[in-house]
Amino acid sequence: MSKTSTDPERLALNGPAMGARWSAVLHVGAGVDPAPLHAALAAAVAEVEAQMTTRRADSDLMRLNRAGPDRWIDLPEHLVEVLAAGLAIGQASGGAFEIGMGDAVAAWGFSGAAADPGRIRAALKEPRRPACEVLELDCANRRARKHGPLALDLCGIAKGYGVDRLAETARAFGIGSALMSIDGELRALGPQPGGQPWAVAVERPDPGQRAAHAVLALEAGAVATSGDYRHWVDLGGRRLSHTMDPRRGAPLAASPASVTVLAARCMEADAWATALMVLGREEGAALARRLGLSVLFLERDGAGLAETAIGPGF
Repeated sequence: MSKTSTDPERLALNGPAMGARWSAVLHVGAGVDPAPLHAALAAAVAEVEAQMTTRRADSDLMRLNRAGPDRWIDLPEHLVEVLAAGLAIGQASGGAFEIGMGDAVAAWGFSGAAADPGRIRAALKEPRRPACEVLELDCANRRARKHGPLALDLCGIAKGYGVDRLAETARAFGIGSALMSIDGELRALGPQPGGQPWAVAVERPDPGQRAAHAVLALEAGAVATSGDYRHWVDLGGRRLSHTMDPRRGAPLAASPASVTVLAARCMEADAWATALMVLGREEGAALARRLGLSVLFLERDGAGLAETAIGPGF
């Protein structure tokens, strides 16, 4: 059948975001000017980065990190939303997801600067109170205050939230069919024209190549994967994954190869993928079943992979 002037057109846009790239595949009305849409999508992720990165001293998150105890700090709405979600998932995961790990993340070399042995020793010895006990949020008035030392880091949730902001921006343009991503975190905004789902690959956890382990059919909602095979530092001849163990103030000593989570919003999928990496397959699977999460654990088993699939999404 020939294409008519009323058929939606496929548009692919992308740009830099949070040390990676954002991308959007959208189906738009014929003749739509892509320039305003591209500008709005780029602005949405730039706003998230400006508020939530630890790599810029002028970010709103770093302004909160520098604040003294018991002082209310006014914050932008989006940052308050992500902090609240981070604290909630931290409590629901029994502390496996912890946004108060900024000192350890920086010490081990995951914030842009090289690993620092002195700061590593300090992070390992630091007695830690969970962020939910130290950080007080006043969501109605968009402010927060700390009741003790706390270095916040949102690397386990901010990219997912950036994907959600891409989806919200596209929806504001009246777009009902799109697939958004930042660095492997994805969200579908409705199926493709004709009702076909989006084909989303679950990557094989192999640092030497990019290959699909499985393919998901995603019509709406989000998917995020946390793994030990893409982001790491080499320290003393050991490859250390970027996922932090809040109990030790150090990278995970052992973990699944990857954890993939399906959720309604990408920031939730992102944070839960991190939390379940920390918990590991046995404890994480039990929690996922109790909470009704859809999760795929991949573990190395000799030359192959062992799967543990939980929930209707898998």
